[in-house]
Amino acid sequence: MSIDYKRLTENELDTFIELRIQQLREEGAKEEIDLKPALFDYYYRHMADGTFVSWLAMDGETIVGTSGMSFVEKPPYFSCPSGKIGLLSSMYTLDTYRRKGIAKELLTRVVDEAKRYGCGAVQITASDMGVLLYSDFGFVKNGNFMQYKL
Repeated sequence: MSIDYKRLTENELDTFIELRIQQLREEGAKEEIDLKPALFDYYYRHMADGTFVSWLAMDGETIVGTSGMSFVEKPPYFSCPSGKIGLLSSMYTLDTYRRKGIAKELLTRVVDEAKRYGCGAVQITASDMGVLLYSDFGFVKNGNFMQYKL
């Protein structure tokens, strides 16, 4: 098995979105709406303006792993003086390709993208499956994360 890595382009966007939805289902999300149009709009706009990047793991012409990094900016704070933050998402590997180092390679590539963008931190809301990967990589849990649904 030879895995190649490439940046996401518009050509792979439909498959990328299908895998994102598959990931959300595996994580237990309840489908209340058709998310495809909103995902397409988001990725299309943010790929165009450079505030979203993704690396793909390819086995031939088949996407077997995905990653994503959205770049946002907040007021600077002590642990992130640039105020630029990478929001990690879409970390997903097809079941038969797991435990082969693919996710670690994808994570390395999108974290490098965040460094190049000037981010001072990368954040993720990790699934139970992903916690070990992120901990091994050096991510630290932040027990203060809270969310208010509008």
